Amino acid sequence: MPETTTAREAAGAGPARRSLGTGPGRLLVALYGVFTVAAASRSLYQLLAQFDRAPLAYSLSALSAVVYAFILFSLVRGGEGARRAALACCALELAGVLGVGTWTLLDPSAFPDATVWSDYGMGYLFIPVILPVTGLLWLRRARTERPAAPAEG
Repeated sequence: MPETTTAREAAGAGPARRSLGTGPGRLLVALYGVFTVAAASRSLYQLLAQFDRAPLAYSLSALSAVVYAFILFSLVRGGEGARRAALACCALELAGVLGVGTWTLLDPSAFPDATVWSDYGMGYLFIPVILPVTGLLWLRRARTERPAAPAEG
């Protein structure tokens, strides 16, 4: 079976990175971009102007912005390492949405103001709970193929 190489590999730059932001991944990149900007700008304002009102909620919103930004960066960067990092962050994001969502339902007094993940993202049309599930499915499907071992002979 003949081996094929990309121009990048032929130039000695190693295997080309497979972009995770192509096809259905483009929608994920767009949504993670929007959520990064929305969560970061909202939490930054709230942390600076209203921190004493709901410090836990605003800190969790800032954490969600960091998670969104890291997933966005990984999707844009591409490659197997970035795919695995994004996969781990999507799992963390899903755990955060489920944990904070449940916490806000069980103890609403702990959250005088909503976070991005409150009530499983109800204030954001449940996109915060759908997004990591979709991300996990896409990243699992987008697993890069391992190069075949060289034939002995």
